[in-house]
Amino acid sequence: MTIFASLAGHGLNLQHVFELAELPPELVATLGLDDQALARFSQLILVGHLGRDFWDALQRRGMHGSDPVDQFVTERVAAWMVDELPGHAWQQVFPGPAPVGLQRLGQLAGWHHDSPFWVGVDADWGSWFAYRAVLLTDTALPPTLRREAGSPCDDCAAKPCIGACPAGALSASADRLGAGMGPGLQRCLQYRLQPGSSCQDRCLARNVCPAGERYRYSEAQTRYHYLQSLSYMRR
Repeated sequence: MTIFASLAGHGLNLQHVFELAELPPELVATLGLDDQALARFSQLILVGHLGRDFWDALQRRGMHGSDPVDQFVTERVAAWMVDELPGHAWQQVFPGPAPVGLQRLGQLAGWHHDSPFWVGVDADWGSWFAYRAVLLTDTALPPTLRREAGSPCDDCAAKPCIGACPAGALSASADRLGAGMGPGLQRCLQYRLQPGSSCQDRCLARNVCPAGERYRYSEAQTRYHYLQSLSYMRR
């Protein structure tokens, strides 16, 4: 949709427009809205990035601020609303304090399919995408059709990711993709926290997945995000 062109120009190249009233009630509940807000807004816009363009745009902006990724996204979303949808009411709920169900939104959009390594995958994109913003708006944009590319795991007999995990964490979850905080994920997190762990700044299992190779993050992009998550885990 051309209205999203300026967002895409800053690497925020994935967007999905939902009708708020058509979302599952349990998902809407995670947004923390009161009755007045629910009456005010009509649509939810999910914004993400695919590949390296977002990281390149962030480097041009500069890695300043306490949280440069979220601050950059907030800046770009606000500028987009002012430029493309002036006069419309809106509220950013992610990044923000509410525990928004991002993966559930990704499933509804057709972006997210469970993988053995707990990161959403897509048949074309692989796992090289991320959720960056969720907006509530009073707009009447055309709702986005659900993406139907499917999961690469369905046709992957070899599943190299399972053997590549040095913690043996995926073998405990291979038969129940995306099962949440089970023993496999706990083993993964414990291994990452070990001194000298080979998974501190990357996921070796994720890296061997053949899906979406052309969208693979750069080394610097991968290191940054994994070291950020490791710092959060340690806190």
